[in-house]
Amino acid sequence: MTGAAYDQAEPAACPSGGADPKLREIIFIALVAVAFTAGYIVLYGILINAIWFDNDHAGANRWLIPVGALFFSLLVGLSRKYLHAPTVMEGGFIDSMKGGGQKTDYRTFPGALLSSLFSLLSGVSVGPEGGIVILVGDITAYVQKRLKIAHESADASFGVNIAALASAFNGIVGNPLFTGIFATEFQVGGNRNALKFLTWNLLAGTIGYLFYLSLGLPAFARSIPFAPIGELHPVYVVYAVLLGLVGSLLAVFTGLSMQGIAKIMERIFRGRIILPLLAAGAVTALVGSFVPNLLFSGEKQIHAIIADPAAFGAAMLIAMAIAKILLLALAFQSGFIGGPLFPILFSSTMIGLALNLLFPFLPVSIAVLCIEASVFALALGAPLTAILLVAAVGTADITMLLLLTISAVTAMILGEGIRRRRTALAG
Repeated sequence: MTGAAYDQAEPAACPSGGADPKLREIIFIALVAVAFTAGYIVLYGILINAIWFDNDHAGANRWLIPVGALFFSLLVGLSRKYLHAPTVMEGGFIDSMKGGGQKTDYRTFPGALLSSLFSLLSGVSVGPEGGIVILVGDITAYVQKRLKIAHESADASFGVNIAALASAFNGIVGNPLFTGIFATEFQVGGNRNALKFLTWNLLAGTIGYLFYLSLGLPAFARSIPFAPIGELHPVYVVYAVLLGLVGSLLAVFTGLSMQGIAKIMERIFRGRIILPLLAAGAVTALVGSFVPNLLFSGEKQIHAIIADPAAFGAAMLIAMAIAKILLLALAFQSGFIGGPLFPILFSSTMIGLALNLLFPFLPVSIAVLCIEASVFALALGAPLTAILLVAAVGTADITMLLLLTISAVTAMILGEGIRRRRTALAG
């Protein structure tokens, strides 16, 4: 489900050793990273609202959906072909959170910037975080080179990169600890410099969080708030285990979708650049013409569905969840730049809402948040990060934190069993 962590952040030719960056250099890079990220998010919001969400003409004319999707898909293709924009096609779907497993090359920054914005505007099922990882990585590499920060140490350069990403993402997520836990748990857990990197990460992440907070920019935290659970009933533990299994199946389905669509796209298009993007844009536009809630990352559409899930029905909610994952895989494997968090959150929420409709005795907050926690735990391979992310999104109380932990652990145990089974079969 996961790949090598931040491969692009580690310069291949740098010798080990060398002086560590000074804390003032970490602070400077953190400020640069979060300032760019804030500007990127604001620009993205202005563009997508002007072109799509706040445009009455676009809303009244459905034929503009395929026209817009194909136009921006073509621009993504041109950015890849002529500006050498990177993609997130390599590795597992969560590798987009790490830049697609590619080496950083800041010379491709213009192409990456345009391609990421065009990808988001095309309507395909991707979120902004994948593009931010690539762009912040490019900026950090350039700053390190120009200011000669950690240029003699591959380990230190690695640490500076993840600190910059902590600054970028902690503001977006709306939690000062999110990327610190992610880095420690997933990226640097076995590194002898883990404690030092964690210090840089917490410092930069706090800077990013405070920067976002001071500007009043919208954060991911509390975006899907639920009422507190309060008292713990023994049956809730059973629900958490069962929902952990459901979330695990969704995570496995997502991984299999990535692999299957990658094979199909390669067989049909055989390495072409523009045609698969146009095909993916056309498919997304066709689906979105009938079900507009499946367009874009799902970040905005999810609130209207949560407000009245019965208007859609359980079958439609499950169908949207499956379709969203397939559209996410199609977008990734055709060459769009983006991230998986919002589409996966959308699908997890749809499944949870559907289960609540089918089994009304199951509290909706437990259904939704436990599935989200288990999906992200297995997908990221980082259960603490998954719990923190979902707790921040859903404003979980202490009882819900316990249930999220149970679901995440269930997913990790199932994932380990699947891994051992595959190893045994391969051997």
